[in-house]
Amino acid sequence: MKQFVSAHPSHQRMTGIKRTMVIFPFMALLFSFIQFPVFADEANKLETMYHVYIDGEYAGKVDDAEVVEKVIERKIAEAQNDFADLSLTVEENITYVSEKTFEPTYENEQVASLLEEKLTIAANAAALIVNDQHVGYFKDEQTIERLLEKYQEKYVDKNILKKVQSEKRDKRNTSWKPAEIRNLEIGETAVIDVDFTEQVRMTKKKADPKEVLTIDQGISLLEKGSLTEKIHTVEEGEVLGEIAAKYDLSMEKLLDLNPSLTEDSLLQIGQEINVTDYEPFVEVVVKEQSLKEEKIPYETEIIESDELYKGEQKVKQKGKHGKKEVQYLIETVNGKTAGKEVLQEEITKEPVKEIVIKGTKVIPSRGTGELHWPTVGGYISSHVGYRWGSMHKGIDIARPANRNILAADNGVVEFAGYDNGGYGNKIIINHNNGMKTVYAHLSSISVSVGQTVEKGKVIGIMGSTGNSTGIHLHFELYKNGALQNPLDYL
Repeated sequence: MKQFVSAHPSHQRMTGIKRTMVIFPFMALLFSFIQFPVFADEANKLETMYHVYIDGEYAGKVDDAEVVEKVIERKIAEAQNDFADLSLTVEENITYVSEKTFEPTYENEQVASLLEEKLTIAANAAALIVNDQHVGYFKDEQTIERLLEKYQEKYVDKNILKKVQSEKRDKRNTSWKPAEIRNLEIGETAVIDVDFTEQVRMTKKKADPKEVLTIDQGISLLEKGSLTEKIHTVEEGEVLGEIAAKYDLSMEKLLDLNPSLTEDSLLQIGQEINVTDYEPFVEVVVKEQSLKEEKIPYETEIIESDELYKGEQKVKQKGKHGKKEVQYLIETVNGKTAGKEVLQEEITKEPVKEIVIKGTKVIPSRGTGELHWPTVGGYISSHVGYRWGSMHKGIDIARPANRNILAADNGVVEFAGYDNGGYGNKIIINHNNGMKTVYAHLSSISVSVGQTVEKGKVIGIMGSTGNSTGIHLHFELYKNGALQNPLDYL
């Protein structure tokens, strides 16, 4: 800016003359009559010159402010080739003081030369400020506004952003009110507010043209932020190298920040370590409402019953999930969920609880001594005794109503597997009363070693494995280790 100030030095001379007139009134009067034409001629010779100041420092005098203007215009024109899209000016403040004087002398060339040397080119720019912290310079305030919009558009659709901004302008209210619950369809989400985590403002500033940033550079700068010292608390199993990598630090840098540590230091859980990390200057806060249909898990009621054995259970009533509509207020910060609040919910279908009958009856591991027929019907095809020149140790039962093999008495399974001695698939049950029963030639086995079985319950399927003449059950009985005839106990 140019400031034009008139010093009026001629006024000072006239004041001196008036004092002379007071001392010599007659001479003054005479002089006024005689010399008046001379004063008029000399007054016609008064010329204006301009004293030039650069940032308050005197630079010299010129006959016309255009001398200064031309230097400024030339320097700006030269710089404009490199910064065509910027509005340029000079960094320094140029002021003038005009003076009318007789026969003035000028220093046009010296002043122009000094201006060439001293003046620096600056851009008429705008500065982005976040919480009183300078972020960067940009072409103008409109560029910063577009930058902030594009930053927000990274996390919300631009059409939605325009709609939200329009609604906020209409309401003249920049904050969301909890009472404003939207009418949504199930699965629908509505953005209700978009804002920043920090106070953002802008101001006009002169700046070095080389420091003026583009919109894309501005977005990267806002996201990256500045390095901030932080404290990391050591967790179980962490080592220095892992911690350094987490904060994008070299081991050397991490040790510089923590002089008491070395690469071989043994870390303790809960130990505090100084680290540095980038924190964004400002982040984008998006608030949205979402209506979702969610299931309501059914409850399970357990009813104990001694009608079922322990470990057995059956479902008396099958459970069914309910349904509810839940409206959430979800807040995200730079795309990451920062909070989720239930605004309202409505149950649309009540859940049905599941009722399970759980058995408490305990199977005794000791036998009664009275044996149950080990098959479902059938007849004895071979008895205990000598047969074909060798001792037949059990009875063979064939042609049952079905092929289920039943436990002859309560007991614990002592063996369940394949016997290479000719028995094929075999089960041995210890009845814990001195008696043991053997079941041979089974096609399959449905119990396991150590399992407690109940008298009359299925333990396998009749077959013809091992040395067998056909499908039948070979059944043996031992008491206190001695072979017995099963028919004496059945």
